[in-house]
Amino acid sequence: MNRTKQFLGAVATLALLTGAAPEQKLTERQRVLHAMNRLSFGPRPGDVEAVLKDGLDVWINQQLHPDQLPDRAMEARLASMSTLRMSSNEIIQKFYRPLQEARQQAKRAAGNAPPDGMKGDEKMDAAELRRELRKNTPPDARPQRVMEELQSQRILRAVESDRQLNEVMVDFWMNHFNVFAGKGIDRFLLTSYERDTVRPRVWGRFEDLLMATAKSPAMLFYLDNARSVAAPENRPQISQREDGGMRRRGGLGTRGRANVMSEEPMMAGKPKNPKATRGGLNENYAREIMELHTLGVDAGYTQKDVTELARVLTGWTIAGGRKGIEGSGFLYRPQLHDSAAKTVLGVRFAPGGGMEEGEKMIRLLAHHPATARHIATRLCQRLVADEPPPALVDRVAKRFLDTDGDLRQTVKAVIDGPEFWDPRASRSKVKSPFEYAVSAVRAIRATVNNPIPIARALQQIGEPLYGAQPPTGYSDKADGWINTGALLNRLNFALALASNKLPGVHADVLSLIPAVEAADPSRSVDALAVVLTGGSLSEETKSTIKARIVEQKSPSEDPRDNTQLPTITGLILGSPEFQKQ
Repeated sequence: MNRTKQFLGAVATLALLTGAAPEQKLTERQRVLHAMNRLSFGPRPGDVEAVLKDGLDVWINQQLHPDQLPDRAMEARLASMSTLRMSSNEIIQKFYRPLQEARQQAKRAAGNAPPDGMKGDEKMDAAELRRELRKNTPPDARPQRVMEELQSQRILRAVESDRQLNEVMVDFWMNHFNVFAGKGIDRFLLTSYERDTVRPRVWGRFEDLLMATAKSPAMLFYLDNARSVAAPENRPQISQREDGGMRRRGGLGTRGRANVMSEEPMMAGKPKNPKATRGGLNENYAREIMELHTLGVDAGYTQKDVTELARVLTGWTIAGGRKGIEGSGFLYRPQLHDSAAKTVLGVRFAPGGGMEEGEKMIRLLAHHPATARHIATRLCQRLVADEPPPALVDRVAKRFLDTDGDLRQTVKAVIDGPEFWDPRASRSKVKSPFEYAVSAVRAIRATVNNPIPIARALQQIGEPLYGAQPPTGYSDKADGWINTGALLNRLNFALALASNKLPGVHADVLSLIPAVEAADPSRSVDALAVVLTGGSLSEETKSTIKARIVEQKSPSEDPRDNTQLPTITGLILGSPEFQKQ
């Protein structure tokens, strides 16, 4: 089997790099299959037939209006995951604060001072103390539970929800506005970020989504804007009467509601805590909001514009929760804002401005023609081709501008384009690891009792959920995923999935095809090719699989023995045809 996997991995690499899509007109069945490969995470057995019965246009319209599709079964699946309903502050207090306290105890244990409550002769080394703390922490209070439940809901929604295009768009926008879970407190802020910031806005106006991400504690922490402050000489003089000791309205709080955030009392225009003013101007977010989130890298802005925008956004930070733990919501601190004159992209701000400067620039960026083209290009790359047709990008960008950045209408413009339905677009894109793993689970209608093994497999395949460290997020293009090692990992996943060797995931591959075909390895390959790829498995791939299956079969085995069916299924799921969409 090792030789089989190595051979197929090499074949898949070559085919994914060089394979050409058919140029003949798509049949209606092929159109449905193409739409489900691009606008969902792939069809399950029987899905194509159901869409053909109701009509493809009906299915697309339903997917464009996911709020009209009941999702009660999905909600029931997620009901037991209590962290998904917790605010960031609740998560921080339950999971992050004990972790911080444990780290402080570990530091004390490693030094001269024993942990609280311990005598000197009872000192432990730091590693031993951490083990003790883990052992004494109830499972429902362990910090890893937050990310495990967040990963689980993402996988379950992609696998089981009928709102498939909604999940595709959540994946797209979470990638576009990427936040890395591995950076400090962000793993405890991502639950609210996805639930309250991104998910409610994927079908609304781009301006609203952009503004919400800009004020999100997760983004403010990830790209360091929470620590960006004006030079001392450019800060406003704010008297205690004007600012000190007053309660201020924060930005987005739990589930999108406005929270009342308390700010530290001010004395003579300076924070009570002098550490609050340490640091300086940080350009990370200003650079990425222009380069990645809006205008694009070639939009003609300058380094001066980046610096000036960073000055505009000073004072946009995170409200401290109880005992100084960050993450309870957005807070604008006027005493840290650069109130001097600024000019960004030709827009001049007179001295004395405040938070409204940043909001004005975000609105301007959201409606800029370069942003329309950048968003159109990214959407067309995701849904049509790695190198999208310029005419399609132009039309989608125009729709974006004409509809005030309406994301539903913008996505519809992509789907309405003849380029989306061009036969050359079919099976021309390579699935990302997440798309691949989820589509494989859906293709064999596997039951997912525990999504965590799938999440762990994604780390091996190359796309750990919430694990993209750079602000660019994960690639939507094939060159980010194609190499023999990565494709072998995909094949290993497929074989484990089909053979029920993935804990918590069960599949009955014997039920996918009639028993008479399942009993014959050669006929099994042909039959499963139709079920799993819609009949697009090439003769070369089928011949390769048949030859390898026969080669592995012992002469003494019953020729009608169907124990090879999981292996055949896994090899088809690992084929270049299945890895394309």
